[in-house]
Amino acid sequence: MSKTHRDVATVGVGGPVGSGKTALLSELVPKLRDAGLDVGVIANDILTQEDADRLRERFADVVPEDLVAGVETGACPHTGIREDPSMNLQQIDSFVEEHPELDVVLVESGGDNLAATFNPELADFSLYVISVAEGEDIPRKRGPGVVDCDLLVINKTDLAPHVGVDVDVLESDAHEVREGPTVFTNCKAGEGVDEVMAHIDEGVLFA
Repeated sequence: MSKTHRDVATVGVGGPVGSGKTALLSELVPKLRDAGLDVGVIANDILTQEDADRLRERFADVVPEDLVAGVETGACPHTGIREDPSMNLQQIDSFVEEHPELDVVLVESGGDNLAATFNPELADFSLYVISVAEGEDIPRKRGPGVVDCDLLVINKTDLAPHVGVDVDVLESDAHEVREGPTVFTNCKAGEGVDEVMAHIDEGVLFA
């Protein structure tokens, strides 16, 4: 496993509110545990621990409670993952101090625009999750989150027929605006998640 100077690999999971980040994490974390990896999870929010509490409940059977933490940024969560990731880095260090066997930490952060990118000091590999329900033109807007992430995840493909979105157009536009890979998922049905896992393996875990 390739680890950073912090002795743990880090994966950033960003994207707009409602895109399906939590649903993706709910699929990825058990798969990482099944692969024999010890996993920590951080949820960024402005002023509450609500997201972290929800993840603790969801992962109660697979991740120790003290390895799921909330970081209250006090401002736009993007600030805590991009401009000043110190609070997240401190939380990762705390995880490692208590769990030196830790292999990987997933750092989740939401936001209402396409600008959520991860500071390279914080994330060794970054995912950006969007939903087909956000509209067919999302890739064409060329937001930094979409363009600069290591892996673009386009989720909720099952909704495409109901919201008038052509998945082929999304795929073509994504390839046009970015050099990295794109994966289509329906996290509720588990579709595409293995492909996301494969990219994480290749990008950071077993690189």
